[in-house]
Formats: sequence, structure tokens, C-alpha cells
Amino acid sequence: MAEIMKKAFVIGHPIKHSRSPMIHGHWLAKHGIDGSYQAIDVAPRDFADFLASMQANGYRGGNVTIPHKEAAFAGVTRRDHAADEIGAVNTLWLEDGTLWGGNTDGHGFAANLDDYAAGWAANGPAVVLGAGGASRAVIHALKERGVGDIRIVNRTLARAIELRDRFGAGVSAHEMAATAELLGDAGLLVNTTALGMQGNEGLPADPTLLPDHAVVNDIVYVPIETPLLAAARTRGLKTVDGLGMLLNQAVPGFERWFGVRPKVTAELRALIVADLVPKSPASKP
Repeated sequence: MAEIMKKAFVIGHPIKHSRSPMIHGHWLAKHGIDGSYQAIDVAPRDFADFLASMQANGYRGGNVTIPHKEAAFAGVTRRDHAADEIGAVNTLWLEDGTLWGGNTDGHGFAANLDDYAAGWAANGPAVVLGAGGASRAVIHALKERGVGDIRIVNRTLARAIELRDRFGAGVSAHEMAATAELLGDAGLLVNTTALGMQGNEGLPADPTLLPDHAVVNDIVYVPIETPLLAAARTRGLKTVDGLGMLLNQAVPGFERWFGVRPKVTAELRALIVADLVPKSPASKP
């Protein structure tokens, strides 16, 4: 009897711009796996029904993106340590009929820095700009790697204080006005805000205030080089863009659903970069 095709998904609302099908499709082809990975638009009102019917529809699991990560956290039967720490689920899988939820964003963040800035965790204090969902994953990863001084800077101080209280020892909360002072001895600057995205240009912090050994990471990947990274590069600092976080966070899920641990390669990165470059409009006759 032929083996049943292995099926996985990414769900969100909207979902059409997700690059996850391209990433997982590349790996499926690379490893010769008879499987599928599709993007499915699921409105919030339909999310619980989708989870309930997942096994019956033949899915082994899938990814969860905006706006469903918190709903997935509440909707699964069991969660891994990272999901509990971060308070959100981005990866689903079935294990002996039980629906599990995990979070691989912190893994993706750390693996990306490992690839492009080896030794980053020993660099010194980390300044994290922003206090949204992405910053929770970043802070979790920083703590897991032993960074003992994590400084959260946010426009709304109360949000930063919430994260300080959530993650405990070694984490502090600060207003935007304190950014310049906090950068003076920082070994890592991470931007998790929307500043620097296409259509939302801006510089969330001044990298010229950082010491020479500092690493600057922007988790934004559209554009690949944000204004923050460009300014840091001009300053002569080591920079790491956000695309590697997207690619690396996909690895654990693929392994769970399809049984092979894939690698993030230059070939895969080039494939996604080519898709991110705005296409030139066809010339008119």
C-alpha cells in the first residue's frame, strides 16, 4: 500500500504573502519527500474549528502566524518550554493523537546570529528595541544563551515593564529617551520594531553610540538591509539581517512533520531574497 502523503500548512489572516510555502517546498524537493505544505487563510472566527479538524484532514501539523499565535497557545493540549516562556505558539504537531504547540522563533533568532556573528552571546549587554510578540522570543533566546543584562526599550514603558516582570532577573525596562545611554556599553542591539520596514522608514536607534565590538541585528527582512543595518555597517559594526531568523525558525517544524532536519543554505537564502526583490513592472508597448 502506498504511503499517505505527508501534509503540513501555514495559517494566518491574511496569508498570501507568506514565504513559508517557498521555504518548505524547497526542502521537500531537495529531500525528495512526497509531501505538501500549503498556505491557508483562516479567519479568527474559524481558528478553533480548523484546529479541531486538523487530524481528520490529514495534516501532521503546521505553522501559525499573525493573528493566531496567542489563540494557538490557548488551543493546544500541550506546549513545549519555549512556547510557555514566550506565551505564543507558531508551530503545531500531532504526537500520539495529542495536539502540541511550540515556538521556534527564539531558535530562529539565535541560529541566525550563530551563522553570521559567532560568539555573539558573550559580547556583553543586549539592548532590545520593542516590546511586542517578537521581542518576547528574542528575550527568551537571550536568556537561554546566558545573556545576563537585557535592556528592553519601548515607546510605551508599561509594555517593557510587563516583559521585565515576565522574564525576571537580568531584564530591565526603559523609555525611548534612555536609548543613547544604554547603547554605550552594549554588545548587541536588536530591533524588533516596525521602524525600518518598507513604507515605514526610520532609525530606531543610533548605532554610532555603540562600542566597536557590538553586533547589530534587525529582525525586519523587508528590506534586507534596513536603515539601521546600513548605518551600523557604515559605522564599521558587524550586522545581521532578519532573513536568517525566518529561515531558521522553519527548521524544527519541517523535521517534526517530514522526518528530516533540513539545512539553511546559501541556495535557499538566494531563492527567498530573489522573491523579496520588488519586481519591475512590465514595460508598456
